[in-house]
Amino acid sequence: MAVVIGLTGGIGSGKSTVAKLFGALGVHWVDADNVAREVVEPGTPALARIADHFGADILQADGSLDRARLREIVFRAPEERAWLERLLHPVIREELIRQLNPADYALPYVLLVSPLLLETDQHQLVARIVVVDVPVEVQLSRTMARDDNPRDQVERIIAAQISRDDRLQKADDVIDNNQKVVDVERRVGELHGRFLEMFGSGSVD
Repeated sequence: MAVVIGLTGGIGSGKSTVAKLFGALGVHWVDADNVAREVVEPGTPALARIADHFGADILQADGSLDRARLREIVFRAPEERAWLERLLHPVIREELIRQLNPADYALPYVLLVSPLLLETDQHQLVARIVVVDVPVEVQLSRTMARDDNPRDQVERIIAAQISRDDRLQKADDVIDNNQKVVDVERRVGELHGRFLEMFGSGSVD
């Protein structure tokens, strides 16, 4: 089994962009956000429980989850967010473990990309933590532009995540994503080479 390295960062930090750079080097990566969507697709037990709890209005006309409405509810009501997390985190974790074990994979490490790596028990799945870092104001502007969310909602999402300082303190490696793409690519290449050297022998020290 390949060593699992966690790749995390606050909302709007560019985790998926960095993950794709590792992917271009042949690294298998699993995005916890994608898995979180998969486990609540129409027909899944988790979506049925969410609809029972929040009511049928939480579903769109095609039966899929109204994510924007759910996000608005849970970030205004901490007890509802806690209920949702108790439901979804174990389901997401189980699916992550399954997807982190690709067949016929040659490299010694894989990436678990997760915005909540440090806020949940997902960090227990990884041997090393890489943080994608940008200033909070950059997180705000990128997320508002990407998702068309109001500033106050993005601020609540950021506040619900671990602080930037705490995240950096827990990092084994940091990628500054507030710089030119070529510099980010160079940093990814450096880390990739280091990880191949570190884990090629099976060591996780």
